[in-house]
Amino acid sequence: MAAPLEFWFDFASTYSHVGALRIEEECRAAGVPLVWKPFLLGPLFTAQLGIKDSPFNVNPVRGKYMWRDLERLCAKHGLPWRRPTVFPRNSILAARVACAGEGQPWLGDFIRGVFRANFAEDRDISDPSMLSKLLKGLGVDPEPVLAQAVTAENKARLRANTEQAEALGIFGAPNCVVRGELFFGQDRIGDAIAWALADERA
Repeated sequence: MAAPLEFWFDFASTYSHVGALRIEEECRAAGVPLVWKPFLLGPLFTAQLGIKDSPFNVNPVRGKYMWRDLERLCAKHGLPWRRPTVFPRNSILAARVACAGEGQPWLGDFIRGVFRANFAEDRDISDPSMLSKLLKGLGVDPEPVLAQAVTAENKARLRANTEQAEALGIFGAPNCVVRGELFFGQDRIGDAIAWALADERA
């Protein structure tokens, strides 16, 4: 049987946008179980790099390349794309909702919807009313979900995910993790799926 593939992402991450819109379909086609793992990049950047912003903003040359690269990647994969007017956007509430939706059948659609809102529709993903409308559009009653998202237990779940990401050696997003093996970047999804399908390695 294929090993589960954990997809570690941050809703504020540009390359996570590309990966998140592709990963579920590719895993389903390959017969690989997918586990969504929302976390926050901000604490990792502060701890690892000593910065409180995206490295793409701190290094404008790198940032300029990234924006053009995203245009090419989205065109290549037929994905919606519009450069957001705010970057990075606050992703905490959306990530908490994703944690609260763990195991729910609507989770994948919600995650893709948030990424489209941020990186194709230039909408504020930190706005509870925006997230509420997205959930309603998926046929989900938003009030109990948003209430659960901000409970102490669920907030702790997102913190634990972020701490686990750091322990795994994650330093950016997105990442695929299979049997503890780390595959960094949306361009490594195929490699991660192949690893999940291969016999377990010593």
